Amino acid sequence: MKKKLLAVVLCGAMALSMLAGCGGKKEDTPAADATAEAEAGDVADAAEATGDLSDANIAVFYYTYSDTYISSVRTALDAKLDSLGVKYQNYDANNNQTTQNEQIDTALAQGANILIVNIVTSGSVDASQAVVDKASAKGVDLIFFNRAVEDDATAGQVLGSYDKCAFVGTDAPEAGHMQGKMIGDYLVENFDKVDLNGDGKISYAMMMGQLGNAEAIYRTQFAVEDANAVLTEAGKPELEYFDPTNTDKYQVDQDGAWSATAANNYMTTNLSQYNEGNGNMIELVICNNDGMAEGVISALNDKGYNLGTADSTLIPVFGVDATDAAKQLISDGKMVGTIKQDAEGMADCISIMAQNAAKGAALTDGTDSYNADAEISNKIYVPYAPYTGE
Repeated sequence: MKKKLLAVVLCGAMALSMLAGCGGKKEDTPAADATAEAEAGDVADAAEATGDLSDANIAVFYYTYSDTYISSVRTALDAKLDSLGVKYQNYDANNNQTTQNEQIDTALAQGANILIVNIVTSGSVDASQAVVDKASAKGVDLIFFNRAVEDDATAGQVLGSYDKCAFVGTDAPEAGHMQGKMIGDYLVENFDKVDLNGDGKISYAMMMGQLGNAEAIYRTQFAVEDANAVLTEAGKPELEYFDPTNTDKYQVDQDGAWSATAANNYMTTNLSQYNEGNGNMIELVICNNDGMAEGVISALNDKGYNLGTADSTLIPVFGVDATDAAKQLISDGKMVGTIKQDAEGMADCISIMAQNAAKGAALTDGTDSYNADAEISNKIYVPYAPYTGE
């Protein structure tokens, strides 16, 4: 209201100045009055649209600081919020949904009016709706990011329950499809070199980040399915899982942390039984993220593989995220490829939404450069991209 009053006063002052410069004459016509009112309204609207962010009190909740990709998002988002000069506080749930719920309660009690939430229990309507209910009870804006708040069967249920809520993430199947295509293309080009025991097929291991997580599920499924599609089209046999007793055809981080440690432990154990000496060496490793790829490569290094030297055998390892560490491993010749999950792009989109929230605009205003879900308009996707260092 103060901004509108100021705008009207300024507009009036400008009008008086113009009249004085024209000899002090004034024509009291309806057209002139309408024009003056319109101009005053335009100035007032512009003043509101460029409102400041001084009242923003932002709370950002991360499922865990230890996730390498999430750490990249946090660094990028901190930089964005710092540049805006807004008040914000970060919280680490350490992969515990109860802890995150308590942190949200604390932040709201301390006056937070914008919540940015990387939900711990991915894909759970109950967990996500509980957070929405907390936000709606206080009438504050809520921005979910990165981790799915619903599954396919309940799509739109949570995000459609509150008009001051939105999601910024990725199209979950996309990374799996891209990784599968990348793997298939690489194997077609390098099949004989990868087939270490010369049995005419490629033996692979799969490192899954978390059970029940939509991203992990789709990456695990489509990385293999799409690689097989490329292989069969080229007249090559499909991939064969290295351990015939494992009907799941993956090894999962039981803590749901997508960790290098879990992948390293699995791969170290795998190599004690499946190796060149026994004629059953794992010839390809597919990882749900770059952190797990790092752990696998460390285990391979210990056995003399993937050292990046001319005399060291390369076991192809693929990840997702395009972290700085993974990019370096690719540059060093120790890793083949990854799928870029754009931490900067995600931080940019979250920042746009936070500014909209602070100014009272719709959360998705100004996000046209990103991909929107075809069915759920407040669900925004930051696209993936292949990365092989080229």
